[in-house]
Amino acid sequence: MAHVAARIILAMGAVAAVTLPAAATAEVVVRFIAPDRFTDAQNRFGSGLSLRVTLAEVGRIMERYGREALRPGETLTVDVLDIDLAGFEQPGANFPYGLRVVRDITPPRFGLRYVLSHGKRRILSGEEVVTDQSFLMRSSRLSQGSFSHERELLRDWFRIRIAERRPQRN
Repeated sequence: MAHVAARIILAMGAVAAVTLPAAATAEVVVRFIAPDRFTDAQNRFGSGLSLRVTLAEVGRIMERYGREALRPGETLTVDVLDIDLAGFEQPGANFPYGLRVVRDITPPRFGLRYVLSHGKRRILSGEEVVTDQSFLMRSSRLSQGSFSHERELLRDWFRIRIAERRPQRN
């Protein structure tokens, strides 16, 4: 009798394991809207990073910080409406790699439209220009490589706007 009870319990456990819902995962969707019209997403002087490389890296940055900011079952869709990288291009300097001169008057800037939802319920949405005029004052001295200023700006935006769910200040 105990042997039969053990089989029933094991069978019930197997059924329970099969019928349990899978853990909900978070999803980040990044779309670039008319990227050929972006203010400054590619080097227009034949050196430096191409538009394709810039979009791929910005997409990776947004997906990473978006995943970190979301809770299970949430979906964040971000439409990138404009990109203006930190600094400005210095034509002919450091050919063929290009050179960006970064000054306090040339902060990174992103035009974003976003929708955060859980299932069919909209939690947060908006459209805004994300920038930081004092980006050099708070910039990490250890920031290296391409897109370091953009990475810091987006990291903070995802933390404040999405993870902490703070509304946009007007």
